[in-house]
Amino acid sequence: MAVVLIPIPARDFDPTEVAVSWSVLRSLGHRIVFATPDGVPGAADDIMVTGRGLDVWSAIPGLNRVLLFGALLRANRNARAAYDGLLRDPDFRAPIRWADIHINAFDGLLLPGGHRARGMRDYLESPLLQNVVVQAFAGGKPVAAICHGVLLAARSIDPATGRSVLYGRRTTALTWAFEKSASALAHVGRFWDGNYYRTYTESKDEPAGYMSVQQEVTRALERPEDFVEGPIDGPDLRLKTSGMSRDCQTDSRPAFVVTDGSYVSARWPGDTHTFARIFAELLRDAAQTQ
Repeated sequence: MAVVLIPIPARDFDPTEVAVSWSVLRSLGHRIVFATPDGVPGAADDIMVTGRGLDVWSAIPGLNRVLLFGALLRANRNARAAYDGLLRDPDFRAPIRWADIHINAFDGLLLPGGHRARGMRDYLESPLLQNVVVQAFAGGKPVAAICHGVLLAARSIDPATGRSVLYGRRTTALTWAFEKSASALAHVGRFWDGNYYRTYTESKDEPAGYMSVQQEVTRALERPEDFVEGPIDGPDLRLKTSGMSRDCQTDSRPAFVVTDGSYVSARWPGDTHTFARIFAELLRDAAQTQ
C-alpha cells in the first residue's frame, strides 16, 4: 500500500479530479492523505458539483435547477457520487496543513486542478506547495498532475537548476482549446461573470490565450513540442478530442494521458479515471524497485 499526498485549496477545487482520483486509488488499496492551507477540510467548486450558476436563469428560484450549460460543464453522475463519498471519508475530513507536509512521509504526490480564481490562486501560487513539488521530483517520487495541477508543477522551480521541474519532460495539461470552449459557454450562460472559467486572463497587450494553462506550462518546458495537446490520429480520436466525452471505470477510450518516467499528466476531468489508474501503476513500479 502506498501513501499518497493530495494537496488541495481551501475551496474551489475540481470535484472530479479530487474525488475520482481518491476513489480509484483507494479501491486499489492505497491510502490518501489530504492537505489544506489551514488543516480544515476543503470544499469543491459548488458550481462544478451542482451545475447551478452557469445558465442565464440561474438566479431565478426554481428555474436554477434547470440545467443547460451547467449540465455540460459540471461533474457527471459518477464523479458526483465519488464526491459524496469523499465528503464522508475520515482522511478527507482530517487533513494536515500545507506547512506540515513532509514529503518523505509519502510515496507519491497527486496534484489535482480546478479553475475558479477565488480559491485556486492560493493553491497555484503557494511557495509552500511549490517547494513540496520540487522535493517530490528531486526525490524521484511518482508525481501525477491534472488540468490546472500541471500549472502548479510548472511553477515549481528547482533551485539547483533555476528551472521548472517540468523542464526536459513531456506533459499535457488543460489545453487552450478546452479552456477557450468552456470559457465561451460561460460568457453566454454566466454573462455577469464571463471569465469564471479563466483563472488568469490576458492584459490588453497580450495575445489571446497567453495566460491559458497550456501557454504558461509550455513556457516552462525545454521545447514547445514537449507540451502534448492530444492525439492527432488513431482510434477513438473524436472521443479523445471533443471535450465532451469523459472516461469512466470501464471505458478509457475518451481519456488522454501522458507519462514521462515517474511523472504522469492529464488534461481535464474527463481523463481522471485513466489518469489515476496509470498513477497507481507508477506507484506499484516504484515500490517494486525499492
